[in-house]
Amino acid sequence: MISTVNIQHLESLGDVVESITGVRQQETVPDEVVRRADQIELVDMSPQALRRRMAHGNIYQPDKVDAALSNYFRPGNLTALRELALLWVADRVDEYLQQYRSEHRVSRIWGSRERIVVGLTGGPEGRTLIRRAARLAEKGAGGEVLAVYIARSDGLTSASPKELAVQRTLVEDLGGTFHHVVGDDIPAALLDFARGVNATQIVLGSSRRKSWQYVFGPGVGATVARESGPDLDVHIVTHEEAAKGRGLPVSRGARLGRARLVWGWVAGLGGPVLLTLVLNTVHLGLANDVLLYLALTVAAALLGGLYPALASAAVGSLLLNWFFTPPVHRITISDPRNMLALGIFVGVAVSVASVVDVAARRTHQAARLRAESEILSFLAGNVLRGETGLEDLLERVRETFGMESAALLERAGDVAPWTCAGRVGAGPPVRRPEDADVDMPVGDHMALALTGRVLPAEDRRVLAAFAAQAAVVLDRRRLREEADRARALAEGNRIRTALLAAVSHDLRTPLAGIKAAVTGLRSQDVAWSEEDRAELLEGIEEGADRLDHLVGNLLDMSRLQTGTVTPLIREIDVDEVVPTALGGVPEAAVDLDIPESLPMVAVDAGLLERSMANLVENAVKYSPPAGAS
Repeated sequence: MISTVNIQHLESLGDVVESITGVRQQETVPDEVVRRADQIELVDMSPQALRRRMAHGNIYQPDKVDAALSNYFRPGNLTALRELALLWVADRVDEYLQQYRSEHRVSRIWGSRERIVVGLTGGPEGRTLIRRAARLAEKGAGGEVLAVYIARSDGLTSASPKELAVQRTLVEDLGGTFHHVVGDDIPAALLDFARGVNATQIVLGSSRRKSWQYVFGPGVGATVARESGPDLDVHIVTHEEAAKGRGLPVSRGARLGRARLVWGWVAGLGGPVLLTLVLNTVHLGLANDVLLYLALTVAAALLGGLYPALASAAVGSLLLNWFFTPPVHRITISDPRNMLALGIFVGVAVSVASVVDVAARRTHQAARLRAESEILSFLAGNVLRGETGLEDLLERVRETFGMESAALLERAGDVAPWTCAGRVGAGPPVRRPEDADVDMPVGDHMALALTGRVLPAEDRRVLAAFAAQAAVVLDRRRLREEADRARALAEGNRIRTALLAAVSHDLRTPLAGIKAAVTGLRSQDVAWSEEDRAELLEGIEEGADRLDHLVGNLLDMSRLQTGTVTPLIREIDVDEVVPTALGGVPEAAVDLDIPESLPMVAVDAGLLERSMANLVENAVKYSPPAGAS
């Protein structure tokens, strides 16, 4: 089967086409339907050629040509629609290329279009790199920018979440995409990502390490440039943060806590000195002394981590050499066996300190993961049960992270002001996400804002889950409110329909009586007596009263549905209402018997009277006469 479709009728381009032409297409086709075609051909024509065909009457009827050429089919509109068609088909060709490379396991990069990968570290230089990559992409038609941040799988080092959020917004504003990749070998992960997306260029920043730090390796930039091969161009961009240093990692200290770090350094530096004073009074032998210093190093590792343990090993080895290894009080060792023992001590101390440090960090990480799993399990249960309200969830967020306040902010568009959908806690309200200590974006126009303190990077994973759940709860609440309104409208429509169907006959009956009486009175062929004329006029009056009564009922029902009339509910006895309701019914037509044992009822007396009057009047009117079979 062969079919044609105009570019303006694709579902994904509806908003773009409307912004260009000012016309919203009502007949659209999902893109997936077109993409599933075995073959797609682009039928291209210049705007001038298409307008000539229209002017000759080859497309529209002659009476519609002038209006079409001056409105929808202007040269500017046609040029923009033509570019949309070219880009959409180019994306389809790119999908075919990716599929072919995957099926044939092509690992080499084919430079069919410029794809520029920007390697981000989470530092402030990332903004410079993104803008530089965007300028490179603009030089080639159809260039694409992909920013990627690579985090280690153990989660022990991470960048500033707020800075990454800013850079993500920047790259998306420039038309690129942001990617978060996990990998322990950063150069290898970056190259694998670049080759996986068929990138042609990689943009990296100059290293922030100081000169002495290069003794630990060449760095990410140099490694990527060396291993990129001939199919990838690597750009090293200078920036203001170059060679300023990264500083010592603080993530371990942040995990152990300030108190443990202090006690770790006290044990690592002061412990060997105190132990030396003790051992100078109690001589236990060199082997026992080495074991005691080793135990002190392990204690320093347990308290403060790796660095206090290394300091303890260094200080302890010096004190062992000076005070307990012959010749004493000299940094020399006469017996080779003592030199071997001291070397073994340093090696064992460093190894044990490293193992203990890793074990302590893994234990802390496991505890964090267990706490995270419990929180996520709580959220999952709430999702399944649908129990948590927005304020309850925000209070849970505030308590979980120990914050002063939590608020869910939203806005209608990119330039619209922020509004607060829900808030808990003390302190001044947060007007914008930027004013909060912690903000977690949820989509493009919603954010969870917290005040009180800055959260570490590892806490943001759970916070992201809370933010997503808050958005779901808000949507669920609004859907429930809309459903309630729709249900109320449907119920009102049902009641009005039933009421109109019920009173249609009652309206016709008095109208028919009034019309018959008026017709008789106007008749010139009949000479009515005064009694007959009075009877006809009385019938007209009764019919009019009946119509007024029915119209009053309809108006009261309408006021009830719109909320104009609010029922006044109070407890009353039935015998207070029934006699009044039967005022318009002949006494002989109804036998009234109200038991004294009936309880009081909570109703609106006026509405109950009207309902009972209608019910009894209809019963009297349509009941068969006594004795009828």
